[in-house]
Amino acid sequence: MKNITFKKASLLMALCLGLSTSNAFARDDIQDHSFNDAMDQPAARTKLVGNIKFYFGDQDPGKIEKTFGEFGTNKKTNAFNKSDKEACQWVFLSAMITLKQRAEKEGGNAVINIKSNYKGNLTSSNDNFKCGAGSIIAGVALTGTVVRLAE
Repeated sequence: MKNITFKKASLLMALCLGLSTSNAFARDDIQDHSFNDAMDQPAARTKLVGNIKFYFGDQDPGKIEKTFGEFGTNKKTNAFNKSDKEACQWVFLSAMITLKQRAEKEGGNAVINIKSNYKGNLTSSNDNFKCGAGSIIAGVALTGTVVRLAE
């Protein structure tokens, strides 16, 4: 009889622990991170080199010859065992590579008006992007307008 009570108590304790930790795994903190810090990472300097220029928020790109349209990205990355900053910078790079590839495909030489679009909430900033950081996944969604700037 003692053995059955111990098993029930153990099962109840395991169930309580499981329920209390489920919220930790569901973390989704929306944070601001610096465009400049992310763009200054070695991987960004390597992968974003080329003829495409990037302008965040309302930075002035100069004279626009042609507009190809507004395009969006929505990228996720594994955040397990990474700091929020590290995961957010990595997924930001992935989103920027997508914008760069889109500009190249369309025949543009710049992406302007780059804004965060996390969970449909459009945010414009010259300095920061939004990142949703959780225990397992981090995500960045960006929109930008592909253009050809006068040389």
